[in-house]
Amino acid sequence: MIKYAISDSLIITKRQLLQLIRVPEVLIFSTIQPVMFVLLFRYVFGGSISTGIPGVDYVQLLMPGIFVQTVAFTLAGTAVGLAEDMQKGLIDRFRSLPISRSAVVFGRTLGDGALNIVVLAVMGLAGYAVGWRPSSGFFNVLLGFAFLLLFGFAMAWVGVLIGLSVRSARVANAAVFIAVFPLTFLSNAFAPTTGMPKALQYFAEWNPVSTMVAGCRELFGLQNIFGVTANSSPSPNPLEMSLIYMVIIMAIFIPLSVRKYINTASK
Repeated sequence: MIKYAISDSLIITKRQLLQLIRVPEVLIFSTIQPVMFVLLFRYVFGGSISTGIPGVDYVQLLMPGIFVQTVAFTLAGTAVGLAEDMQKGLIDRFRSLPISRSAVVFGRTLGDGALNIVVLAVMGLAGYAVGWRPSSGFFNVLLGFAFLLLFGFAMAWVGVLIGLSVRSARVANAAVFIAVFPLTFLSNAFAPTTGMPKALQYFAEWNPVSTMVAGCRELFGLQNIFGVTANSSPSPNPLEMSLIYMVIIMAIFIPLSVRKYINTASK
């Protein structure tokens, strides 16, 4: 049973990748947006934002934040794609096929994870072009990108549940922005949290996006500064806290998403 489920999931993943070849605009626009964020924050806002770390240029602080924001928005593509499949009747077609009930949603998240590999590679090159220089060594940098891909996979399951719960792609897109924007901008992704009001600092520093950004900065060789939560979790252990958050997200949203798909497909 597990063998067939894995095989069916890989077939759906292949379908996702073939869609990228047939509709290359998806890949193009998926890479253009984060690169625009890099250029915007690097050259427009970078001069007015202090890193809080003497001798560290803003681009070193920025790039891990842009990476995390980009993979967090993985759930947007997942949610909108599934909502469109439901509108077109593809979910009903999949239901009629002799495949595992969970293969469609697992294949979708794996396909979106493969897209993240390309997007992160392009962003890494763009960051290098504007002065980003990780100082932790090749292995830690590679581990940082693997960490980002795992976070993107976890967030994609939130997108699965949103996509299966709404009636149209437009609603899915709006729901994603409502969910993701506060998490990314009320965080340490683009500026240190030490300049925020204390009430927001507590939220920002316990925010999963903040712990991910802090963990990635640590893996890329940069110290992260916490404010009100300094010397207590999550500040000393951003990597461990991020893994805990990812496990919690997947433990909640994978069963809910699979159940939602089965219930949706059975109607």
